[in-house]
Amino acid sequence: YLVESGGGSVQPGGSLRLSCAAPRSITSVFNMYDMAWYRQAPGKQRELVARVTTGRSTHYTDSVRGRFTISRDNSRKKVYLQMNSLTPEDTAIYYCNAVNSDNSADSHWGQGTQVTVSA
Repeated sequence: YLVESGGGSVQPGGSLRLSCAAPRSITSVFNMYDMAWYRQAPGKQRELVARVTTGRSTHYTDSVRGRFTISRDNSRKKVYLQMNSLTPEDTAIYYCNAVNSDNSADSHWGQGTQVTVSA
C-alpha cells in the first residue's frame, strides 16, 4: 500500500501538507507512475483532487485549483499535496493513488488520511 500522512484537524483558512510514500514494490520504478490524490467525503463518491504525471504535468479539480499544489519527489519516492485556504467543504478522507503510465491496470492505493476543517 501507499502510505499517507499529514492529515488532521484545522480551522477554516488553515493549511495542511499531505505526504504519500510509495510501497517498496514500486520504489525502483516510482518515476514510471502517475500520482494522484483523491478524496471522499461522507455520503459522497470518491473524487479526483489533483494529479501529477511522470512528466510533472499537473491537473486539479476546479474546486481546489489555486489553493492546492501537488508535487512529487522521485528521489524520495513521495508525492505531496499542499493544501491552503482550507474550507469545511474540503473535509474528507484523502487517498493517494499511483498508476503505471504504461499499464493503467497496475494501480496502487493508500488507506487514506482524514482531513477535517471546522471552526
